Amino acid sequence: MINWFSKFLDQASNYLAHRKGLLPFVGIFLILVNLILVIFLPPASFLVISNLFLHLGLIVALFGLMLSWAL
Repeated sequence: MINWFSKFLDQASNYLAHRKGLLPFVGIFLILVNLILVIFLPPASFLVISNLFLHLGLIVALFGLMLSWAL
């Protein structure tokens, strides 16, 4: 299990080292998805109440910025 996770981290870091803007772009995309859901879904929907994609997008974008700065 640890070897699999180590290989996954190595491959992910090698992939993301050449694509530094990918994770912030995905985060911005998730934030825009949240905006569209808020506009078109009813206010009692779980996705609108929790702002799930907004929070996920913010976490992914910040993680991507920190990771691109480190790589």
